[in-house]
Order: sequence, then C-alpha cells, then structure tokens
Amino acid sequence: MSTPTNVTAGSSRFTPPGPPRPVGAGRGRRTGAVPGLRYRPAAPADPQKAAEIDRRLEEWARRLELFPPEWTGDFAQFRFGRAVTLQHPGAADLERLTVAGKLLLAENIVDSCYCEEDEGRGGARRGLGGRLVVAQSALDPFHGTPALEEEWRRGVQADGPLRSYHCALQEYAAIATPSQTDRFVHDVARLHLGYLAEASWAETRHTPQIWEYLVMRQFNNFRPCLSVVDAVDGYELPEALYARPETQRITALACNATTIVNDLYSFTKELASDPDHLNLPQVVAANDKCGLKAAYLKSVEIHNQVMDAFETEAALASAASPLVERYARGLAAWVSGNHEWHATNTDRYSLPDYW
Repeated sequence: MSTPTNVTAGSSRFTPPGPPRPVGAGRGRRTGAVPGLRYRPAAPADPQKAAEIDRRLEEWARRLELFPPEWTGDFAQFRFGRAVTLQHPGAADLERLTVAGKLLLAENIVDSCYCEEDEGRGGARRGLGGRLVVAQSALDPFHGTPALEEEWRRGVQADGPLRSYHCALQEYAAIATPSQTDRFVHDVARLHLGYLAEASWAETRHTPQIWEYLVMRQFNNFRPCLSVVDAVDGYELPEALYARPETQRITALACNATTIVNDLYSFTKELASDPDHLNLPQVVAANDKCGLKAAYLKSVEIHNQVMDAFETEAALASAASPLVERYARGLAAWVSGNHEWHATNTDRYSLPDYW
C-alpha cells in the first residue's frame, strides 16, 4: 500500500487519498507504532523549536512555583515542547505554541495533583468534585462581593494547580478571541465531568459497558487541546460554524480517536502501576469475557473505525466552508501529531507483546 499524503495545516485540501495506512506487524515488538493501528504520518517536529518551548515552559512553571524540583524528571520525560510542536504544525508563531504548551502543562498538573491517586501527589477520588469546581473557577471567575472575590483570588494564587489554570488561561485569552476563550473554558468543564465519572466508577468498582466507557472518555479526553487549533494557527472558526452539528461531530470523533490512542499506548504502563485501572482493553475484556490480547486487538479496530469516520465526515463537512476545511485540517494534524508523540515517546510508553 502506498503511503498516503499527510493531512496537515500545510495541505491544500482535506481530501485523504484512501484509507490511513495500517502499521505492519512485528512479532515481539515493544516500542514504536501499534501494529494494525491506522494513522497518518505527522509533520516532523523541529527539535530546536521543541527545546525552546520546553525551556520557556520550565521557566514559567518555576517562576509560578507550579511543581517542586523533584518533579523535573517527570517534566522532561513528558516532552511538552515536542508534543505541541507535533500537534500544531500550522501554528502562527512560537508564542502561540508556547501558550498551547502552558495549557497542556496546566491540565496535566491539575490531573496529577487532584485526580491521580497512584501518583502519590495528593490526588484522591473522594472529594474530587469539590476540588474540581474550585479548579473550574480558576478559569471561569467567581463573581460576588468585592471582599469575597478578593478571598477567591487569594485562594487561587495559594495553590499550584489553580495558579497553573488561571495563568495559562490569561495567556490564552491574550492570543484568542473571547469566543475562543469561552469555548476552551467550557471544554475544560466537560473534561472535569469526565474526571468525576471515572473517579466515581473507580470508587464504586463499577465496570462500565464498552459504550458507557467511551461516553466517559468523550468527556475525559484531549478536547481542550484540539479545540484551540484555530487560535494557535492564528485565525478563528466563528461560533456559528463551530456550533454546527457536523463541526461538533468531527471534533468529537477526532478527540475520541486520540483518546483511544492514549489508552492503547498507556496500556502496559497502567497495567504495571494499577492492574484495575480502567482503559478500553480492560473494559472490552470484562464485557466480552476474553483475554487482554483479544481485547487489545479489538480496541485497535474500534479506534480504526472511529478514525475512518472522522476522516470521511471531516471531508464532507469541509466542503461547506473554507474555514471549516482549515479547522478540520488542524484537527487532523493534531491527531497525527498526538499519535507520533505517543509512538516515539519510549521513556513513557511500550507495547504489550501481542504480535
């Protein structure tokens, strides 16, 4: 099969030439791309640009005291600069890429500190709703009496995760329109709803059906990162076009594809640290009463069907408007960059021996 043309912000039209390529299988393969997973190659990341973004992000995090010195290794391992450089190849400038990195870093800090019990950083399922509603206020400001607003401001500034949200949003608002900023705020609220659902199921030891799990992951996913692609690329998809059902659908499909990619690449890491952690292969295995290998391979196929739907429907939606087409290309570039980041980040991820 010939290698398809990459769909990036530099492409002339969103017209994928045939289905995405399946990765060839290799027995015992532990790193690299998941065999059989459909993807499109990402535009190469400029290593100097990625390093500069990492430098800026670490300087910003240290200045705001967002995390202690012992977290430096985790920060370096994540490769935030490479992630956003891969995900936003059409970024208008380095400043906008840096802002995307700050949003990504802030989301990870809140997730690690508030939600992830196994991280040993204070996260807990119990009481998570209270923490997340206050976190949402760092993005969606509290309005009350002057004295109470001042107490709220002091509370936000006193907590690293809250500071990260608040300061990252301020910088995003400086490069985005009010409509784009409001879009992001609402997408983080969706993310928090997904966090709460996952925590609730873990606390009650509920095993969801496959469709229920994927509903949760449609909220607990990368949507806040994908729906900023127009702002990072230096333009705005107007609200009237963004709110259209077909635009919302291709946004959701792109986000769902990237989320399943994360489940597949995180699988062995999560299995080692928490064998009961919910991810798509675990949920498929429980529902289908099959082994993890069969469940993992079925999860790859679920991803491929979602990816096919995204590309097909993005091409159709793009025909209606040049701006929707540009937005769809930005989504596709993010999907490709996200896959490349996962497949090449061998410090974080390895594959199960299923081939």
